[in-house]
Amino acid sequence: MKLATYKDGSRDGQLVVVSRDMSTAHYATGIAGKLQQVLDDWGFLSPQLQDLYETLNNGKTRHAFPFDPALCMAPLPRAYQWADGSAYINHVELVRAARSSEVPESFYTDPLMYQGGSDDFLGPCDDVIVPKEEYGIDFEAEIAVITGDVPMTATPEQALDGIRLVMIANDVSLRNLIPAELAKGFGFFQSKPATAFSPVAVTLDELGDAWDQGRLHLTLQSIWNGRKVGMCEAGPEMTFHFGQLIAHICKTRNVRAGSIVGSGTVSNKGVPRADGKTDWPKGYSCIAEKRAIETILDGKPTTEFMKFGDTIKIEMKGKDGQSVFGAIDQKIAPLP
Repeated sequence: MKLATYKDGSRDGQLVVVSRDMSTAHYATGIAGKLQQVLDDWGFLSPQLQDLYETLNNGKTRHAFPFDPALCMAPLPRAYQWADGSAYINHVELVRAARSSEVPESFYTDPLMYQGGSDDFLGPCDDVIVPKEEYGIDFEAEIAVITGDVPMTATPEQALDGIRLVMIANDVSLRNLIPAELAKGFGFFQSKPATAFSPVAVTLDELGDAWDQGRLHLTLQSIWNGRKVGMCEAGPEMTFHFGQLIAHICKTRNVRAGSIVGSGTVSNKGVPRADGKTDWPKGYSCIAEKRAIETILDGKPTTEFMKFGDTIKIEMKGKDGQSVFGAIDQKIAPLP
């Protein structure tokens, strides 16, 4: 099934069930008003939502209405936890190669992860508000999952069973604030403003065989100012699958229902050419990676970070060509 949260003036919005083709929706009020309620009592409430979903898809609901992504908050508007990984090691390799730094061996066996703010997510069509352009505004196209309860010391295989919903994300970064923060030794903080999520979150059965053991084998599109800059394959080059990412959190603590775990920037390796140079035909899912490629090839970056008025659209389509999660479609804007 596909679930979304409509804006209603409150912090947590109203849960709606969305049809498979995302043309219509229906309030889930008679079952649950908020997505967190469903996550807390998944075994009892999700079958009822599934019944409503099937009725909606069959055109038999009495109070269906046209679905409008512009009215959506994030599917889970605020979460108990937002932990973002760096599951695509190629991204780390490129960024480090650009500054002539080697990737530590441990990065290939132990996932990188940071804990972001989870009290203020953006809806898929909300503006990205940034105080200053000089902060180095960047998008990051990612995949994310919402979990149920996963116990401490869970294995990666056990952690996979805790995944309830999948969505896509724009994990906005302020690149020019990152070096000073990392130099302090405590990691990202001010350099990671509010994250945006897709209009809908979907259950695993909606993904069919594209979902394979914690990896989503579909193409993630990034369109910056109307120009397609990324068509990255999310499945094959994901070094750590979502079960491994969740298990990494569970090493020393429980993960509770309503936690969101991100993949990090989806990234694909370059393709060697006959002349010894390298091409990146799949493009990029963040500007930092494009700048790293330029530095590797030409000795310096030439692509600038985002400016006020820029737009970013992130979307993932299924094998049938239809949008799976709806599109994140945002504009960069200054403080009002």
